[in-house]
Amino acid sequence: MADEAEVLGELQRLRIRVPQVTGALAASVDGLVLAQDTSGVEPEGVAALTAAALGVAQRLADATGQGVFRELLVRGSRGYVATYAAGDTAVLTLLAEDRVNVGRLHLEGRRAGAKVGELVEAAAAEPVVRTRGRARARTTSTTDSGLPVRTPRPTEPGPLPESALQPRTAR
Repeated sequence: MADEAEVLGELQRLRIRVPQVTGALAASVDGLVLAQDTSGVEPEGVAALTAAALGVAQRLADATGQGVFRELLVRGSRGYVATYAAGDTAVLTLLAEDRVNVGRLHLEGRRAGAKVGELVEAAAAEPVVRTRGRARARTTSTTDSGLPVRTPRPTEPGPLPESALQPRTAR
């Protein structure tokens, strides 16, 4: 899916902008961890619980006519758990101290959720080929700066050139 390093970088920048955020986790809507910057909690468990809470929140928003899910805030005696939509296929979950400015948490959480969503959707659009058991983006050429250029995968095979249809002769 998304490049874990890019998503992790966004989570770390969010924690710098809001120091009372004690943990940040990006997960797929199915509950798989994409990237995490947490301590003291099991990321896989939090991602699974987030997916379950997301399902309930989506049904609640729909049943009450409030539209598409955007965010969920849970306040406990020691702090907050905030979950934000990150595109159509991911969510961002933040853990914060009780003394956090909730308005600031929402502002930065929404921004980070949008960025994570963009990263996930961009990564999903990139063609991938298998090389020695590892997935890699398909590249065929480079720019003047030496950076690889991704070649889109054709949706349908085109006609074969005339030379491909001719029998080969021994030379």
